[in-house]
Amino acid sequence: MTAGEATLMLDYYASHGPITDPGPEAAAFAGLPADLPSLTRIVQGLVFHYFADEHIFGWKPPKERMPEIDARAVPAMLARLTALDGRPLAEPRPPERRILGCCRDFTVLLGAMARHHRIPVRARVGFATYFSPNFYTDHEVLEWWDARQGRWRLLDPELSERHLAHFKIDFDPFDVPRDRFLVGGRAWQLCRAGAADPNSFGLDPRAPEPRGFRFVRGHVVQDLAALNKMELLLWDIWGLMQAEPDAALPLLDEVAERTQAADGFTDVRRLYATPGLTVPARVLCLSPARGPHEAVVA
Repeated sequence: MTAGEATLMLDYYASHGPITDPGPEAAAFAGLPADLPSLTRIVQGLVFHYFADEHIFGWKPPKERMPEIDARAVPAMLARLTALDGRPLAEPRPPERRILGCCRDFTVLLGAMARHHRIPVRARVGFATYFSPNFYTDHEVLEWWDARQGRWRLLDPELSERHLAHFKIDFDPFDVPRDRFLVGGRAWQLCRAGAADPNSFGLDPRAPEPRGFRFVRGHVVQDLAALNKMELLLWDIWGLMQAEPDAALPLLDEVAERTQAADGFTDVRRLYATPGLTVPARVLCLSPARGPHEAVVA
């Protein structure tokens, strides 16, 4: 990658996309610190994982609040946060005054705050190995640009001190090892090569669905979209995610390779324009809160 291409890439990821732009709620970001560690701690006090945090924090969200998990764009998240607690975002709040979400919402909200300060970041969709033994758990994290080392590093904003202790995490959450979080393309490559069992990739080891090769393929498509600043809900479905299992294998092989390449930015932008990979105006939302429905993308 040339210096000019690197500048274009970093400028792109330092600016908002349709999902992270706070729009009319931008005033909520006033006065926030401009460093990732501080912003990460703030986000950890703003989002409550709708099913995974109950046993960590001892609070069970009421059923009527479950639709919060379908907030696709940052303005809706910020509006709900303000409705729950009108104080500045940086002030600590108890679990019941946080918005309900999942790993994606920790990532997207932190990404919005970082881009507010022109920090280059991007969401990555894939699988984590540190939640359940011998299982690749559906997950989303943030990549941040380390200017000193000239490389992208993985950051898991969901891993608070409580989570680190609960899951016995043995690595720096601001530099997650690439074999502990696999981006969608890497998971795809392992499954295609027969080096990993597709059925070991899923939402939860206790659940028979969703998991498998189709689920991995969906993460390749969603990761490409996230790299194009379309950080959709993890249960949004479109295009090749709905195709037959053997559809477009060479194309997805290319996506898997280029989304991991250090010099892949131009190809990531090009491939996203391919029909079946581009996020359409409407998607099928397989919401855990509302059930399957057609949704308009923000």
